[in-house]
Amino acid sequence: MRRSFLMNQEKAHKFRWLSLAAVGLFSFMSTLDGSIVNIALPTISEDIGVPMNQSEWVVSVYLMAICVFLLFFGKVGDSFGKIKVFKIGTIVFIIGSFLCGIPGSLGLLLASRVVQAIGASMTMATSTGIITEIFPLQERGRALGLIGSFVSLGAIAGPGIGGVILSHFNWSYIFWINVPVGIITMMFGWYFLPKTEFKSGEKIDYIGFILFALFIMLFFGGIFLGQEKSFTNPLIIGMVIVSLISLVMFYRYENKQESPLVHFHLFSNQIFTVSLLTATLIFVTNFFANVVNPFYLQNVLGLEANIAGFLMMVFPLVMVVGAPLSGYLTDKKGPHLITLIGLVLLTLGQIGYLVLGESSPVILFILIMSLVGAGNAMFQAPNNTIIMSSVDKSEYGVAGSMNALARNFGMVVGISLSTTILYQSMSFEMGERVVGFIDGRPDIFVYGMHFTYMVSFAICLFATGITFWRFSKAKKEMKK
Repeated sequence: MRRSFLMNQEKAHKFRWLSLAAVGLFSFMSTLDGSIVNIALPTISEDIGVPMNQSEWVVSVYLMAICVFLLFFGKVGDSFGKIKVFKIGTIVFIIGSFLCGIPGSLGLLLASRVVQAIGASMTMATSTGIITEIFPLQERGRALGLIGSFVSLGAIAGPGIGGVILSHFNWSYIFWINVPVGIITMMFGWYFLPKTEFKSGEKIDYIGFILFALFIMLFFGGIFLGQEKSFTNPLIIGMVIVSLISLVMFYRYENKQESPLVHFHLFSNQIFTVSLLTATLIFVTNFFANVVNPFYLQNVLGLEANIAGFLMMVFPLVMVVGAPLSGYLTDKKGPHLITLIGLVLLTLGQIGYLVLGESSPVILFILIMSLVGAGNAMFQAPNNTIIMSSVDKSEYGVAGSMNALARNFGMVVGISLSTTILYQSMSFEMGERVVGFIDGRPDIFVYGMHFTYMVSFAICLFATGITFWRFSKAKKEMKK
């Protein structure tokens, strides 16, 4: 038995980079599907015969469902095996992707998106923990950096890849592309991933899961519905109030459990908490850009969708180049300084967005996107390393799922907050309610865009400030 275990561990170590490739590709696909649909929404709404504001739920439901299930599957992974949960998740995600591409009603598409999101959450919640477990400490920075890059690439590359697919195929292939790639990656991962792993055997906190699910669904459901109706609508106000009550109940209930969904003692670790908060804030700002930039390129600069898609690919291409360098520097120089440098570049990128206007040259947009891409590449690897290295091995699954939750929570907040700020500021400038681009008035959109990016800059500056505090704290501890 011991001989079999040792052989399995030797195989896991030998093929660790191939395991990383399999886990990373699924992380890329599951995150990609949170943003790739954005550029196809006009086509989808026309094809299934629903208004544009209703078709936006195709994006929102996916991200909300992922947030609902991430902590749950992180706990399940710790208790019964992260690799087992990951493998099941790959199957569910592929099935969900196939169902999403079948033309039909909005209800069918939303239900399929939930299935897809459940599979995605199973892989997201366990991927970071798996990589942390199979890589030695001296290689962990590069490994986690690559996983973080796969995730960030998926999050930001959606509009670009979606535009390329739509220029040759119908919208169903945005989902169906996952099926053959997913099957190959799944078989790859099932062979190379370890067959044995650490399992805590703790009970699953189902009541905590229900309370947390209520908070996510009612809170973000209220925000998205509030954009359509009004934030003063009694139903919207009621949804938000009940969601906050659910959050308070979740916190109090979890603190009384022996095996909670979330061990809140993790947040007593200031390094872990600051790193998680920073990850959330950066994904908020990334999705500000993900929402605003396609409108700017197509409606203000008048570019075709496929050209806009290619320009949006500048960000992920820079990350592909920068991520390995970031991971290498993290292993050699330590994560804290590299993270801070990345955030400084990101903050400068937000300033760059503020200078874009109706007559800005395309090259300026490319330079700004390159700067933001470089900042993200420098930030993701070391920040993931800090998060996962600050917890015990028995909590890798929970920490990994919380890291994934921070990212996806940031995505949902980024979408909801950016669209709310954009439309509210445009409405203020126009003097009437605005819920979309106004033909012939690019100046109104640019005004709203600048206001939105001012908020994004403030968020990024705050993230840089608390990261500088973390860097100073780590430096003092090293001198002791």
